[in-house]
Amino acid sequence: MTVYFIGAGPGAADLITVRGARTLAACRVCLYAGSLVPRELLAECPPDARLVDTAQLDLDQITAELLRAHEEGHDVARLHSGDPSVFSAVAEQMRRLDAAGVPYEVVPGVPAFAAAAASLKRELTVPTVGQSVILTRVANRATPMPEGEDLATLGRSGALIVLHLAAKYADRVVEELLPHYGADCPAAVVAYASRPDEIVIRGTLEEIAGKVKEAGVLRTAVIMVGRTLGAEQFRDSHLYSPERERHVC
Repeated sequence: MTVYFIGAGPGAADLITVRGARTLAACRVCLYAGSLVPRELLAECPPDARLVDTAQLDLDQITAELLRAHEEGHDVARLHSGDPSVFSAVAEQMRRLDAAGVPYEVVPGVPAFAAAAASLKRELTVPTVGQSVILTRVANRATPMPEGEDLATLGRSGALIVLHLAAKYADRVVEELLPHYGADCPAAVVAYASRPDEIVIRGTLEEIAGKVKEAGVLRTAVIMVGRTLGAEQFRDSHLYSPERERHVC
């Protein structure tokens, strides 16, 4: 058997990849994060599949379910929201499977920041304005941030910053980034990206925290801060430039 860590995407059921949907349809067991993964996706599972909501399970209990399926010879779909490569807690599950000698694969998904950028109708990397994107979060009651990855330090780069799990701490985000980005820097918050109840908030860094509070957004959101969010006057990229030398094969 194989455990498949599948990125379910940011929220809309039809944003799962074709590979993800096909893999899901072939697994006799599905472990899913019930608080985040759209229920419609479970319809892709085989009719007789065992469905396990992991919302209230700890790591030991989740591992036990994976090992049980392994012993029974069933492939497992482990559905995670967004993409497994960022803020998914997949690494610790992989470590447990490695120790137990259980094979696994990863099926990527659409990350929340990509869905948010689509809702904003923005390219996050704009020629001559910004070519770097920092994906991070803020320290709170969860795992502390490593040394040197605090917002005050990361903000010195001036790169576009995308914060996950931080809407509740918007005031703190603004306070730490203001010295580096300036009060007039474009900022945006997208909650429930790609879902019917999606909320999009735009403004400057100085005013974004107030707008987030006014909208009542506390979770399931990404905060974006950076000049590329408002870029209008910029040079066309070299990729499609008529001056670029093109070879015909």
